Amino acid sequence: MKTAFLLLVAASLYGQTRSGADRLAQAFQDRMLTESTSSLKTDEHISMYETLVKAQPDVLHYRNLLAGSYIQKVRETVDFSYLERASQILAGVLAVDAKNYEAMRLRTEIALERHEFRLAAEYSRKLTASAPNDSWNWGTLGDALTELGDYEGAAEAIQKMVNIRPDLSSYNRAAYFRFLYNDPENAVKIMKMAISAGSPMAENTAWCEVELGKILLKTGKLKESGDAFQSALRRFPNYHPALAGVAQVHAAQKDWKGAISWMLRAKQATPLPDYAAALYDYYTAAGDTKEAAKQREMVMVIDQVGQAAQEKANRNIAMIYADHDWNLPRALELAQNELEVRRDIYTYDALAWALYKNGKHGEAAEAMAKAMKLKTPEAAFYYHASLIEQALGHAKEAQELFRKARELNPAFDVKELS
Repeated sequence: MKTAFLLLVAASLYGQTRSGADRLAQAFQDRMLTESTSSLKTDEHISMYETLVKAQPDVLHYRNLLAGSYIQKVRETVDFSYLERASQILAGVLAVDAKNYEAMRLRTEIALERHEFRLAAEYSRKLTASAPNDSWNWGTLGDALTELGDYEGAAEAIQKMVNIRPDLSSYNRAAYFRFLYNDPENAVKIMKMAISAGSPMAENTAWCEVELGKILLKTGKLKESGDAFQSALRRFPNYHPALAGVAQVHAAQKDWKGAISWMLRAKQATPLPDYAAALYDYYTAAGDTKEAAKQREMVMVIDQVGQAAQEKANRNIAMIYADHDWNLPRALELAQNELEVRRDIYTYDALAWALYKNGKHGEAAEAMAKAMKLKTPEAAFYYHASLIEQALGHAKEAQELFRKARELNPAFDVKELS
């Protein structure tokens, strides 16, 4: 039925006179009708909105819908060329109408995707002032403040979002906050509420299922975690974070063949450095040093491309380098520069780990204290802290921290398992 409707749109616009196209375009100005098409796949949305924009280029609403579909495509593929297309469309809309609310709203999302968190917070604050009852603006404000390490401000914004509109978008943010504040049990319950609330966009619900799987994996619940990742794949096939999640479950069970198979699928879908690094670990554990070396080389190439593009901050590559004792000065450089972009607990953990690996143990302890201020149940945090304390000669504290890491998740580190 979805496909038939899409074909009807295309036939109407290209098989009729311009007046017929105008009538169809006019019908789409009814927001309820537009929302009724939201269950279409993203590529179908893009095709439909591109058609509408061509039919009536002066209707700014259609341009905004197309930009929003491009942003959704970024979420699904991590292909940032779509983000640039969206940005150009919104710049054009705002050039015509500087106060176009839809465009300003989407502009905030682009700032978040580009890790321009201070700018995103600025945009969000302006929008919450002009439209305080739009829950989405409170959500983007909460997202930006979370990345900037302002957890109290973020919690207030997200609570307002939940109060205005309790749905998938607000529940998943609330669940994340419960995990950050060392309440994984309620984080799981609230994330399940987000999944039950659902979304017309399959990827949005699948994303929540992946996040549920991550929480369960981090707290050592392997079967439940695997079930969540598999559910995400049924909902949104070939979804790369879900494929990677299944691989991690197999790795936690020391099933290196299964881990490699699933992570290769994730990497094929979206070639992220994190996936290459995980494959390096899996191949190493399986004794395949030749294939492991290829994955290591891929990480290095990705970083070289980033350097050529003047990339100065990359927390993920900093962690990969620090985890594997590769290019440690670069790891520290990337982590320190990341702190200029965002100051959340995960950035402080990356900084602490890079400082430790570079022999700066006192500074590492200071950064690690900031990473652990919320007592977030991240086994890796406790593991990093244990090694830092050990390096400082605090054997008893180190032993207790390592015990806590194992208690949270016995399979938290592949290298420890292999």
